[in-house]
Amino acid sequence: MLRLATDKVSPDEPCFQLSEVNLQSPGSRGFHRYQILLVVRGDQIAEYRLDLGLASRWKADQIRIPGGVKNGNRYHILHTVGELQEIAAKMRDMPSHRPDPTDFYKLYQRKQEMLRAPEMVFGPAVQRGITR
Repeated sequence: MLRLATDKVSPDEPCFQLSEVNLQSPGSRGFHRYQILLVVRGDQIAEYRLDLGLASRWKADQIRIPGGVKNGNRYHILHTVGELQEIAAKMRDMPSHRPDPTDFYKLYQRKQEMLRAPEMVFGPAVQRGITR
């Protein structure tokens, strides 16, 4: 899908989405972190990209923040560029929510124990479709 591009945005401009993602930089200079804003221009969405530098410098997770919703051909915008950038700045300071790989093994063990445990039945006893 082709999207309109823009080289400037204003903090009070309606914004459909903000993303901060690691992408290959032009000229194959390695991966960079980009802030990508989808702003509303008239009746179209335009894309603005801000290069935030080398991806290896960023410890924060990549993020996507919705600023509006699409319903058919209509967009309902709920936030501005400034609001989403403020949310992104706060999210960068939050700890990562990546699960520890050992947590998956512990969950697997717990599930296996539950499967070996005797079955427990709650509620009224049912026999041949008749409740006692």
